[in-house]
Amino acid sequence: MISHSRSAWRYRNFILSAIKGELKGRFAASKIGTLWFVLHPLAMATIYAVVLSKVLGAKLGGVSGDSAYSIYLMAGIAAWTVFLEITNRCLTVFIEYGNTLKKISFPRIALPIIVLGSVLVTHALLLVAIAVVFVFFQHYPSIHWIALPVGTLVIALLAFGLGILLGVMNVFARDIGQVMSVVFQLWFWLTPIVYTRDILPDSMQTLIRLNPVTPLVEFYQDILLYSRWPDFASLLYPASLGAALVLASLLVFRRASPELVDAL
Repeated sequence: MISHSRSAWRYRNFILSAIKGELKGRFAASKIGTLWFVLHPLAMATIYAVVLSKVLGAKLGGVSGDSAYSIYLMAGIAAWTVFLEITNRCLTVFIEYGNTLKKISFPRIALPIIVLGSVLVTHALLLVAIAVVFVFFQHYPSIHWIALPVGTLVIALLAFGLGILLGVMNVFARDIGQVMSVVFQLWFWLTPIVYTRDILPDSMQTLIRLNPVTPLVEFYQDILLYSRWPDFASLLYPASLGAALVLASLLVFRRASPELVDAL
């Protein structure tokens, strides 16, 4: 891990330039550019809010106001989106940049770091957009928003470790990407994003508690919806799991690195 950190630090200017280049390149020909980064998750939250709160009559206990459920959804989807984006991008990054790895000499660990940086920038833009939407709902950001980076950091740690591990495996077994697309769909519905945890039967509660994304989503919901200080102790489980995944993924990456380019 120390050697990877040193390599990343030596190439920090290259990594920063690559992050800027990726952000510009992804929507270079788009008329509204980076707005697409935030419109997709906002549209997803809006659709769920309309279908579930208006059509199915979903209500959120303990919170008054017609917009409470929409805010609840946006909070959960914001946390889920950054987790999913980091994991999915790291999963395919080595394949996506296979030709670059063969032509240019640079630390290969720089690729997932570039992905991490670009996703965090777009996530910051999403939070700004959410804050603007909340103002229209007359639900104004509170001082508790300063705690959001703590939750984001833990999400990034968990997703980064899982993403690199899956990304290395995906180089040698391309079915990993297809399998994970199904897993992530199931994972989404096993996370209290479109429903609250208390409505589930006792038989499901253990499974929800074992889900490391659950406390991260609830961390965001506490801040964005309830405007209260979240339970920082709840982050211990996903943070510990994320740290273990980062260490394991870097070990696997180091051992597989000599064969990585040949497999591509």
